[in-house]
Amino acid sequence: MRVFLIGVELKSFSATSVRESLTELAELAETAGAAIAGDGVQKMDTPNAATYIGKGKADEFALFCKANGVDTVIFDEELSPAQTRNLEKIFECKIMDRTALILEIFGQRARTREGKLQIEHAQLKYLLPRLTRYWSHLSRQRGSTGSIGGEGESQLEADRRKLSERIEKIDSELEKVVRQRETQRAGRQRSQWPLASIVGYTNAGKSTLLNQLTGAAVVAEDKLFATLDPTTRRLKLPTKQNVLLTDTVGFIKKLPHGLVEAFKATLEEVVQADLLLHIVDISHPQAAEQIEAVNLVLAEIGAAAKPTLMVFNKMDQLTGTVAGVMREKYPHAVCISAKTGEGIAPLLAEIGTQLRPIREFLDLKVPLEKAAVLARIHAVGQVVSSRYTGKTARFKVRIPPHLLEEFSAFVVEEI
Repeated sequence: MRVFLIGVELKSFSATSVRESLTELAELAETAGAAIAGDGVQKMDTPNAATYIGKGKADEFALFCKANGVDTVIFDEELSPAQTRNLEKIFECKIMDRTALILEIFGQRARTREGKLQIEHAQLKYLLPRLTRYWSHLSRQRGSTGSIGGEGESQLEADRRKLSERIEKIDSELEKVVRQRETQRAGRQRSQWPLASIVGYTNAGKSTLLNQLTGAAVVAEDKLFATLDPTTRRLKLPTKQNVLLTDTVGFIKKLPHGLVEAFKATLEEVVQADLLLHIVDISHPQAAEQIEAVNLVLAEIGAAAKPTLMVFNKMDQLTGTVAGVMREKYPHAVCISAKTGEGIAPLLAEIGTQLRPIREFLDLKVPLEKAAVLARIHAVGQVVSSRYTGKTARFKVRIPPHLLEEFSAFVVEEI
């Protein structure tokens, strides 16, 4: 597939931001398997209601596309159904917008049943108002009694009805997913294991970090949206505390609202998390803009106020002065390289510090003959100090709340 990319520089946009957005659009197109034939930008006060770009510029770009064997034109902004139809007549090839391209990538990469349902839901919602251009050439179906009956249902109406029915069915199935997640969450709450969710811009290194911390085998490629389906693994901190660590779908600028809606069942893990690990590709020249894009999505799903630990990743690739500026702005951020393992120990220590309030601080006195209890304390607790005198051992230790009953017989006092 050879594609031509089109952006519009409005008064409210800078030329730099438009070029950066087109560069990202090119990366998205390449992720979808396309070859970039070229791109073009038009400066405008406001988008054209009929063709988004001006008619003259559309004709100019169309000539280039025909001369260079382009079969798909991708716009960096969302197009209306009418604009798409008009542009297809001018370019005489397939027209896509940024939303359609992202949906295409998600459709290629979803692996689980839940992920496939979420993508299909978003695709159908996107397609529903755009059916006209596919069926405008079809006449109405005749009624079942031939000439006596009315004209009956048009092909367009029939397909809209089928799409609406399918959307309703997927809604019902996604509700079951939400209930299943609530059941899983209730089980986790009974065990008192805190949940930390990894969030960040796509390709910031979230899956690589999950693999580094937990030994998971999540696919980690240098591509946008390399993984879509959430993965949860147990992480045991140096403090002996167990944490459930979840890798979520990557965010991106101009993330379609329909996708956020479709992925709400998945993103609910972010909303319910005790701590967010916001992973940032500190080597990227637009790191600050990517942080803002992630924060906008977090606000949209109601997770903006969550306790958040900023994690600056890819320190091994760092060049330029971006890091200095970012460190001043986020002085409590942890700097790491998920690929090489640099900074992982300080990161684990900081996660333990952030989640520490949910552990009880106890003074325990245990007879030395209770070898199993002594071993258990070291296995599940964070031992702050220990002292062995005669036939007993004294510990100052942090214990998960759900294990208090197990050690209640040995408590001298709660600290």
